[in-house]
Amino acid sequence: MSNAFKRFNFDDKMLEAIEKIKFTHPTLIQERVIPKILKGENVVAQSETGSGKSHAFLLPLIYKVDVEKNHPQAVILAPTRELAKQLHKMTLDVLESYPEIRAAAFIGGTDVNKDEQKANRSPHIVIGTPSRVKGLMQSGALDLHLADKVVIDEADLMIDLGFLEPIDEIARALSDDVRLLVFSATIPEALRIFLKKYIGEVETIIIDTPKNKPSIHYNLVPVRGEEKQKKVLDIVQHITPYIGLIFANSRERADELFDHLNSAGVNVGLFHGGLKPRERTKEIKKIRALHYEWVVASDLAARGLDIDGASHVINYDIPKEIEFFTHRVGRVGRGEYEGNAITLYTPDEEHLINLIENKGYTFSHEDFKRGEFVEIKSRTQRASRKKKESSLESKLAHRVKRPGKVKPGYKKKMKNEMDTLKQNERKKYSMKNKKKR
Repeated sequence: MSNAFKRFNFDDKMLEAIEKIKFTHPTLIQERVIPKILKGENVVAQSETGSGKSHAFLLPLIYKVDVEKNHPQAVILAPTRELAKQLHKMTLDVLESYPEIRAAAFIGGTDVNKDEQKANRSPHIVIGTPSRVKGLMQSGALDLHLADKVVIDEADLMIDLGFLEPIDEIARALSDDVRLLVFSATIPEALRIFLKKYIGEVETIIIDTPKNKPSIHYNLVPVRGEEKQKKVLDIVQHITPYIGLIFANSRERADELFDHLNSAGVNVGLFHGGLKPRERTKEIKKIRALHYEWVVASDLAARGLDIDGASHVINYDIPKEIEFFTHRVGRVGRGEYEGNAITLYTPDEEHLINLIENKGYTFSHEDFKRGEFVEIKSRTQRASRKKKESSLESKLAHRVKRPGKVKPGYKKKMKNEMDTLKQNERKKYSMKNKKKR
């Protein structure tokens, strides 16, 4: 099964490990990144959710560990606790074939004393959030000065969450020949400055994946603003997902929608940054144990929570930053699974739909009626029809005469005359087309 990975000159042990995690062929980012890490090069890669980037750095990092050296050799930094835990689990899955390699996770919201004890055992691979790793390093519990590889995962989110300062301190404490492996969905200016400081000019590997994945059906559903909650409730009451995620743009919006669905008897969970660390951990366990059918979430879940086999995503709100749309819909249609990405939009969100379509996405224009999605005319066709209606009305306006004396009901009478004229014009147009055919 893992023969396709032989091109990287992995030994039989690594090939067996890859076979155990059921990988058959490397993804595009793995093709580009794995050889560079094995050669000991710096890497900057821009790729989106679901591209396989985690194993693009995990496999070569594990392969290059020297078990004779009893100190941390690779540091993997993640912006959220959930992502750090997820990366730790992925690492442990591969390490089932490498019991002699030690890996440990260090994240905020956990017992510092226990983390210090884990650090004293000198794990070969350190995985954690920047603030906790920095704290353990400064206290002397975690000695990182000999680590020669540092991964900065989801680097743009790191910057958004204000983690550039602790990352900077960690990087300055490492040896001069350390290799930086940076992965990001976008490369903002602050990240460019950081990269220039530590690694100078380096080629950015850009994995420009097709926007519409064949494994995902992209529904676009028009609604009036005040009807969004009603439409979502209708959808979730008629669809039974493996597990579905509903994204809102803020904690407040997520709370409101959760309350609405929960009060209607929907089996729904809630996940966002406003939850306390213990609550978040508890909710993640429930989500992964399929305790809920649906989970209302903020964009924290789009970047920091990986749910294997999620089948449906509903964009209750359209994100203001289009990159988050990609992260959201990337939760479904992964690996061997298929998925649905349902986007609700109101008239005042048309410009955001334009931005998404300009990025390369295409939608199926549908509405949800009587328990199923039904195809409707595209929004551009509907807009074109309105323009034609307006043009026809202007053309016929002179033929509807306003009465000399204004009497009660004159507006209704004029409207009826206009409707009759418009209907006659359509009939004429239809007859002409029939004759042409």
